[in-house]
Amino acid sequence: MKIHSYVVEHDLGFAPNPFWGFLTLANCKPRIRKFSNVGDVVIGTGSANYGKQNFLVYWMKIDKIINFNEYWNNPIYDTKKPNLYGSMFQQYGDNIYFTDSDGIIRQIDSFHSLPNGIISEENLARDVLFTDRVLISNEFAYFGKSAPKIPSEFSNFVIKGQGHKNHFERDSVTNF
Repeated sequence: MKIHSYVVEHDLGFAPNPFWGFLTLANCKPRIRKFSNVGDVVIGTGSANYGKQNFLVYWMKIDKIINFNEYWNNPIYDTKKPNLYGSMFQQYGDNIYFTDSDGIIRQIDSFHSLPNGIISEENLARDVLFTDRVLISNEFAYFGKSAPKIPSEFSNFVIKGQGHKNHFERDSVTNF
């Protein structure tokens, strides 16, 4: 088991998406999505820009990894498709990519598209072109704005800035 830690730059419920009874990481963080395995843990810590650097926004144990088409086509995940006129939970749905019958990757109107539903090539490239993996967790805790302070004995899991870290001492991982 590995622990993957990163800073949640802005926390709106899109990445990660903690709604509808399970947590998904389907967008952003392409390296974590590409190189993690079932059983690994992902930790999202708060941003220094919001005074939350040493706070735990969420953690998830990865239970399942699927591709974007499996995510899009499985009715179990329909609640994760965005409805920009619905509740906050619905507006920030992260099930936004699929491959059409011509083999073209499509992005539906969402938090990651441009105004009027125009595809954001930048988000498309980051979200899809490096990896086609969606991380799913049934075992997670999402704290959001109520994020607790991370105890000092686990401060090594807090990183600063962009990117992520996943090389930690074995004892530290076990204790976590």
